[in-house]
Amino acid sequence: MSASEMTPISPSRIGMRPTLWTKGDWNALFGFGTNILVNMLVLTGLLQFVLKMPPEIVFGRILPAVGLMMFLSTAYYAFLGYQLAKKTGRDDVCALPSGISVPHMFVVTFVIMLPIGAATGDPIQGWEAGLVWVFFQSFILMIGGFVAPYIRKITPRAALLGTLAGVSIAFISMRPAFEIFTTPVIGLTCFAIIMVSWFGGVKYPKGIPAGLVAIAVGMIIAWGSTALGLNYGGMSVANVGAAISNFGFSVPLPAFDHVFHGFNYLGVILVTAIPFGIYDLVEAMDNVESAEAAGDHYPTTRVLTADGVVSLIGCLMGNPFINAVYIGHPGWKSMGGRIGYSAATGLMVIVLSWFGIIALLLALIPVVAISPILLYIGMLIGAQAFQTTPVKHAPAVVLAITPHLAAWAKLLIDNSLGLAGTSAAAIGIEKMGAVGVLYHGIEVMGGGAILVGLVLGAIGVFVVERKFVEASAFALAGAVLTFFGFMHGETVGIAVTPGVALAYVIVAGFLFACSKLAVVEATDRLPESAHAAPAE
Repeated sequence: MSASEMTPISPSRIGMRPTLWTKGDWNALFGFGTNILVNMLVLTGLLQFVLKMPPEIVFGRILPAVGLMMFLSTAYYAFLGYQLAKKTGRDDVCALPSGISVPHMFVVTFVIMLPIGAATGDPIQGWEAGLVWVFFQSFILMIGGFVAPYIRKITPRAALLGTLAGVSIAFISMRPAFEIFTTPVIGLTCFAIIMVSWFGGVKYPKGIPAGLVAIAVGMIIAWGSTALGLNYGGMSVANVGAAISNFGFSVPLPAFDHVFHGFNYLGVILVTAIPFGIYDLVEAMDNVESAEAAGDHYPTTRVLTADGVVSLIGCLMGNPFINAVYIGHPGWKSMGGRIGYSAATGLMVIVLSWFGIIALLLALIPVVAISPILLYIGMLIGAQAFQTTPVKHAPAVVLAITPHLAAWAKLLIDNSLGLAGTSAAAIGIEKMGAVGVLYHGIEVMGGGAILVGLVLGAIGVFVVERKFVEASAFALAGAVLTFFGFMHGETVGIAVTPGVALAYVIVAGFLFACSKLAVVEATDRLPESAHAAPAE
């Protein structure tokens, strides 16, 4: 279903000047703004406490460049929303959300910057390597923008949204859910405040946005408990005093020399930059598809090109984190967000990053008060994959989700074993399997999860639709991607997981044979077992 079918164009309003700010933009600003704030707080923590970057680099170089990139991105997507609203005459157009790519934030930190910084004993060299990583990914996005529309055209919506649902469940919903139950006095209370408003339609006095109410209540509980000696949320006056010392005005400065120095690590960088550039490509397509499912059609090429351009600008000014269209457009739209919330978020980020306010907020607001907002977004996107696709495609959506659960499980296992000073290889894969931890299967299935979910989901949809030639084509594409390490592997190369690639070839041949030889039952009815009551 196209955007115009979902939300009719208003001929009498076409060409009229769209409204730049609505009441709903306040809700979306506090919701999306706090989402961005969480990411910036986490980013600052990684730079300071994991990478051990000097404060003058964190607050004087990197954060100002982050602010510039995100301002350019949010302003551009507000402009695209304005154009779409003017073109269609609709007053319900919601701008695409965008910001630092969260998966990449952790990847560039732990896979690129931390190892190089540790090996050289110089975190600045790790920063320079991160800049080159973004440099290459930016060009992959710009080039890929011209291919993406074709990929969207041939890929079923259930596959695109299904793999996106996997990301939302595993990497957006789970961590905030755990944080909520780690400090439930704050977390569950704030979650209830969010739920009854954004899902239940409850209006707070004087139209105060639910996100603001949740943060305010979370701060009251956290600081009140600190005063009583209970210390929910970990707030302290000492941390606030230390944060104030980071105040100061810093503008982004060119970092061309640092980018040039980072090319010394080009071999290490390309191993991850290429596959994650493709990840960006698919993720952006998924999120544009998600926006279209919610009624707003944006041109994929322009979106991807914009991501690449603003990421490149940020990189050249010192930002080692890539920009991305965010998951969650339907959530902000359902809150009433339109055009203004995006541009306003960009202005907010400029103020936070150029004046050193991030450190102060990190000391004032308990992160657990913001976690419910991220969980809400994860819930909404996970549900959308089922709500905006045919019911009979639901099994394919579930199939597209599973690789992300594998990738999430591997991340938890690896981090836990690493903290204990060991690894899966050191313990023994067979020993782990004996206690039910099938590490090798988790590792293989979770490698390149977003592409795996896309391919498996597409195969599932085309099998359900009895389009076996198309299913065979996606299986063959899976074989090629797997052979070169873009799927089911940790690195790009030749014959990275040849057994899995061969399996896809066999599946492709089998599906093609089904298209020519199989006798197919002429009914759209689900198998009888699909209607049976679940076993207790």
